Amino acid sequence: MTQQVRAAVFRPDDGRLEAAVELLESLGATPVPDAMLAVEPTRNAAREDADYTILTSKTGVELVAETGFDGSETTLCAIGESTAGALRDAGYDVDLVPAEFSSAGLVDALEAEVDGARIEVARSDHGSAVLTDGLEDAGAYVHETVLYRLVRPPEAGASAERAAAGELEAALFTSSLTVEHFLEAATARGVRDDALAGLNDAVVGCIGDPTARTAERHGIGVNVVPEEASFDALAAETVEAAAPSRHE
Repeated sequence: MTQQVRAAVFRPDDGRLEAAVELLESLGATPVPDAMLAVEPTRNAAREDADYTILTSKTGVELVAETGFDGSETTLCAIGESTAGALRDAGYDVDLVPAEFSSAGLVDALEAEVDGARIEVARSDHGSAVLTDGLEDAGAYVHETVLYRLVRPPEAGASAERAAAGELEAALFTSSLTVEHFLEAATARGVRDDALAGLNDAVVGCIGDPTARTAERHGIGVNVVPEEASFDALAAETVEAAAPSRHE
């Protein structure tokens, strides 16, 4: 008989965590929800005089829409289909979604055409420098607007204690920041070493190579990086890999 997989999930508690719990339950796993990110809006408005405007997340789209951002006079770019879908749902026309859903992928898609162009990047305070540096290297004039800050909720860390106690079969990291905040929470609770050991006895899934590299740099072995950079794929592949029946 296959036991249920206890899977830690760290998405923000803004609807995404609830949806992740439902998905994990549908896969036969037992979710261990532990939000490692909370969104603090800055109330900053994206500039509207740029030739290109880049949005990198669904949260960013929601915040620019709240400010009444027009978007009709700029080439609107989205990293990832989730971001693009949020833009379309908000009534915007999306001009470009790179084939590779990453900062590097967007730089590759734009670098041949942005020499001398003004580019607005509207995102969180933890955005990758790969995007801004890459566009500047291509000759663009880049302005960045911080739409929101990503902070660790003070109550975060129950999953670290579960990992330390050997009570996780899987963990699903969706960004480098979730990895870092998990370890900060484990340290705050005095269980960092045991939590790391617990993760390394479990199946760890990361949503993309940058997140996987962050985890490995901190001593966390990564078992699953889905080809499709989506939470659905991450959850399905990690739960499948963690199911005890897979190792009998």
